[in-house]
Amino acid sequence: MNVTIVDYNSGNISSVINSFKEVAKGKVHIAITSDLNKIKSSDKVVLPGQGSFKSCVDALNNISGLVQTLNDFVLINKKPLLGICVGLQMFADVGYEEIETKGLGWISGKVSKIDNQNGKYKLPHIGWNQINILKDSKIFKDIDNNSHMYFVHSYELVPNDKSVVSSTTDYSTDIVCSVEKENIFGTQFHPEKSDKIGLKIIENFINL
Repeated sequence: MNVTIVDYNSGNISSVINSFKEVAKGKVHIAITSDLNKIKSSDKVVLPGQGSFKSCVDALNNISGLVQTLNDFVLINKKPLLGICVGLQMFADVGYEEIETKGLGWISGKVSKIDNQNGKYKLPHIGWNQINILKDSKIFKDIDNNSHMYFVHSYELVPNDKSVVSSTTDYSTDIVCSVEKENIFGTQFHPEKSDKIGLKIIENFINL
C-alpha cells in the first residue's frame, strides 16, 4: 500500500513524515511528494498544513494541476484523505484569515477566527486539550473519549452540516477538532505531536 504525504511547501512537515514512517514500520510505503502521478496512484493521501489559510491555499495553487488532482482523488475516485491542521481547514468553502480566500469546497462551511471572548482566551490556542468524540469515527478506533491532543491554531472550521463533526474541544466554545465525511478525514489537532494516542490515529488512518 502507498500512502502519500503531499509536499507543497507549507512549512516544516518533518514530524508528520517521521510519525507516519514510525507507524508504517516499513510495511506500508510512505512517500513525500508533489508529483501529480504519484499522488494519483496512491491508496491514501495526507494533506498537512502549517501557517495561514491563505498561504497554504496559495502554495497548493502554485503547483500546476495539484488542486485538480486532489479533487479527483477525493471526489471522483473516493480514496481516503487525511487533512491535518490547516490541511483540514482548507476543506471549507472559504477562509477569513488575512483576507477572504476560497478553499477546496469539500465540506461546506467557513474558517473563521476563534471567539476568544475579548481576550479571556489566549490565541493561538496552543497545547494539550481534551477532545469530545461525537461519533463513531473510523480514525478513533480504540481511542478513549476525553483523550488529550495537541493543538496550535487561532482559526476554526465552522461546517454548515454538523453531522460531519466527529469531535470537538472546549476552548471558549465547542471548537470542531475533527471531521469525517465518507472518505474525507481531518483533524484540527496534530496527531503527529499527540504522543501515542496521536500515533494510534495515524495507524487507524493507514489501516482504513
